[in-house]
Amino acid sequence: MKKILITPQSGLILEGGGMRGVFTCGVLDCLMDKGVRFPYTIGVSAGACNGLSYMSGQRGRAKFSTIDMLEQYHYIGMKHLIKKGNIMDFDLLFHDFPERILPYNYEAYANCGEVYEMVTTSCITGQACYYNEKQSPKRIIDIVKASSSLPFVCPIAYVDGSPMLDGGIADSIPLLRARSLGYTDNVVVLTRNKGYRKEDKPSKVPPFFYRKYPELRHAIASRNMMYNQQISMVEELEDKGELIVLRPQKPIEVSRMERDTAKLLALYDEGYQTAAAYL
Repeated sequence: MKKILITPQSGLILEGGGMRGVFTCGVLDCLMDKGVRFPYTIGVSAGACNGLSYMSGQRGRAKFSTIDMLEQYHYIGMKHLIKKGNIMDFDLLFHDFPERILPYNYEAYANCGEVYEMVTTSCITGQACYYNEKQSPKRIIDIVKASSSLPFVCPIAYVDGSPMLDGGIADSIPLLRARSLGYTDNVVVLTRNKGYRKEDKPSKVPPFFYRKYPELRHAIASRNMMYNQQISMVEELEDKGELIVLRPQKPIEVSRMERDTAKLLALYDEGYQTAAAYL
């Protein structure tokens, strides 16, 4: 087994996956326990949320927001979609949580020497946007909220006045982004088991969704094929020994909107143990 060794070219790529991101929480808590920092980290959707706590060095914070808060506040469900037009309680997750419940350490993040990027998808172009923001708390929240805004079940978010949605639509596993910036010694954290593929056909986009944004509709329709291509590339480079992949070892029983905290805790523990084996 190839061990994780940090070099100036080391990058950490964090896939999304909704509640499956608790696997990533376990990985990141293990990295923090071992004092492992990457020169460059990039996160998508749930990966962007979890990565922020890693960058500020707040061990356990991402796990708390995903598992403990779910048990207490039940922030996912149809009641939120019906009441606020959002499958998740974003007011709780992106305002009450970072400001009051378990405040985010913006100062630690601003002062860390490593690069952190978060990925969104532009509704106008259908292309991925990559943001590196450390100074403005409001803009940080705008970006991570946009990165986590799932199509169809979350409202469009805005960054600098531009309409955005979930980064995973355009770039689910931003390995090529890391490599383009010179980070060629990468660790990729996935939230699906090896061999997983999405259905290899275009996703259907109902005609009443996003009529103003034809490029976004095309990106959503093409997402499955894009994701499968990215996974194939990751597996090919992994087989060549050019990167390390941390992933669940068995088919995932946790859904994107999972509310069973026992399942979530088990997946978090698996993430922690998986990372520990590579250190």
